[in-house]
Amino acid sequence: MKVLTVFAHPNPRSFCHAVLERFDAGLREAGHTNEIVDLYALGFDPILRPRDNPCWLTETIPDEMLDRMRLRETLLNEAGGPLKRFALKRLIGDRDARGIIRLLRERYQPKDVLVQQQKVERAEALAFIAPVHFLSFPAILKGWLDRVWTPGFAYDLTPEAWRGDINGRQPKLTHQKALIIQTTIFDKRAYDAGLRDAMRMVIDEFTLTYPGIKSVEREYFYAVHGADDTTRRGYLERAYALGLQF
Repeated sequence: MKVLTVFAHPNPRSFCHAVLERFDAGLREAGHTNEIVDLYALGFDPILRPRDNPCWLTETIPDEMLDRMRLRETLLNEAGGPLKRFALKRLIGDRDARGIIRLLRERYQPKDVLVQQQKVERAEALAFIAPVHFLSFPAILKGWLDRVWTPGFAYDLTPEAWRGDINGRQPKLTHQKALIIQTTIFDKRAYDAGLRDAMRMVIDEFTLTYPGIKSVEREYFYAVHGADDTTRRGYLERAYALGLQF
C-alpha cells in the first residue's frame, strides 16, 4: 500500500520523531511504501494568504453570491499598481465570473499546495503524526489541512452548501484509511473524561471522514513528558506494530 505520512514536530531529536521512525520502519517491514512529509523540515507555509483565493473559488458558487462578490472588480482592486491592473484586465478579458474562476483555478493555484495535493492523490492511505496542541494538531499541520483540503480537491460544495447547508458538502477523497498518532501532555484519564471525544468530532469525523476517507483510526501516546523509559519503549514498540499491522 502507498502511504503518505504527514509529520509535524520541529525537533528531529524529539520523542515524536522517534515515533515517526518506528512507524516508518514497521510500514516498510510490512512491504508498504511510505512517503514522509516533514512539515517543519520542508518549511511549509501554513498561513492562508490572498494567493490561496483561487483554491477556494468553485463554479458551483450560486449566482447571487457571485454577484455580491463582484469578482472582476475585487481582483482589479487587489492587483496592485496600474501596470498589474492593466495586465490582469487584459488577461481576464471579457470573461464572466465563472470564466474568471476557471482561469484562476487553472493557472493561479499555489504551486506548494498543488505539490502536496499530488502527494495526497498518489497515496492509498494517510497517516498523521504530531503532538496534541489545544485538542488539535499543531498550527503547521492545521494550516497544511487548511491550504491542501480545498473545495474541488478534498470535497465539493453544492450551491446548497455555499448557502449554508452542511449536507451539501460532497466527499472527493478515496483513501482506504487514515491513522492519527499523537503524543500528549496529559494522561489517559483526562482523555477518557471527554478530551478524546472532542478531538474525534473535529479531526476524525469532520476533517477526515467527511471528505471521504473510509476508515479513521487513532492512537494516543499519553503523558510522554512524564513517562519513564519503560513506558516510552512500549510506545515505540507500539508505533512499530502500528506500521507493521497497517
